[in-house]
Amino acid sequence: MKSINNLAVFTSGGDAPGMNACIRAVVRTGIANGCKVYGILHGYEGMIKGEMVELSASSVSNIIQRGGTILKTARSKEFMTAEGRKKAHQNLKNKLIDGVVAIGGDGTFTGASVFMSEYPDIRFVGTPGTIDNDLSGTDYTIGFDTATNTVIDAVDKIRDTADAHDRLFFVEVMGRDSGLIALNSGIATGAEAILIPETPTYFDRLMQNLERGWLRKKSSCIFIVAEGDESGGAIRLAEKVKAKYNYDTRVTILGHIQRGGKPTCADRVLATRLGYEAVEALMRGRQGVMVGQVNNQIVLTPFYQAIKDEGKMNMQLVKMAEILSM
Repeated sequence: MKSINNLAVFTSGGDAPGMNACIRAVVRTGIANGCKVYGILHGYEGMIKGEMVELSASSVSNIIQRGGTILKTARSKEFMTAEGRKKAHQNLKNKLIDGVVAIGGDGTFTGASVFMSEYPDIRFVGTPGTIDNDLSGTDYTIGFDTATNTVIDAVDKIRDTADAHDRLFFVEVMGRDSGLIALNSGIATGAEAILIPETPTYFDRLMQNLERGWLRKKSSCIFIVAEGDESGGAIRLAEKVKAKYNYDTRVTILGHIQRGGKPTCADRVLATRLGYEAVEALMRGRQGVMVGQVNNQIVLTPFYQAIKDEGKMNMQLVKMAEILSM
């Protein structure tokens, strides 16, 4: 299989801290391999509109510490159509691009898989950029460590005021389908309860644990609630508790602050390594795979397997969290 001559990189879906570090690694590794490198703006939407700019090594200077993505990101309904993908293909061919690094999550890789089935002349390799850590084939996704540390910092501060006022706080974190941010941050902050989509929420049992805590004269209580938990989120759960018990409750929804901020050292190193390895994989003729890191080793996982997210939730950690929250 022929080598890559012109390379493109884009970010798609939700932004994640560390994406810029990955872009930087892709650009400089591509140039080191003799490629002309283009940045595609606004994800698949920019691919359809032809929003592509050539990037030099200096174009990606001083971005490794920045959150967000210098290439911007967007979701594209038009790319879901055959006509949209045809436009995208023509724009890539106009720039003689034959290899693409896609930084994103399951939607990004699904789109790349469909595109390659229609246009096999352009090879795609992905890197996992999502704060949810909900992809198989990698221990951690780019952005997860930073997002979790952002939650920890916020909850530690909330704990101070909860303790000062003897209050019960419900803190909602991101995780519509995945409770990994909630689980890890809940364990790290000593939360009294962690509610996640992967496990059922038993309201009566939850209240028994809460009452047990107050009987032990606990001065504060923190419930970490993933937005996708079956309880309906922090606001609905707080209303239900307040209707049945006379607790002084407050709700904090952390929202999009979890996406922003400077990436941690772990995310910068992970993103840099995966960006470098993505280009190297393309140069070796690989395609349709996500580059991940498992047990500190680089692994390549086909897109269709990466988006399955099978067995990512560690149920032993879930059990441990339940025991320690008593």
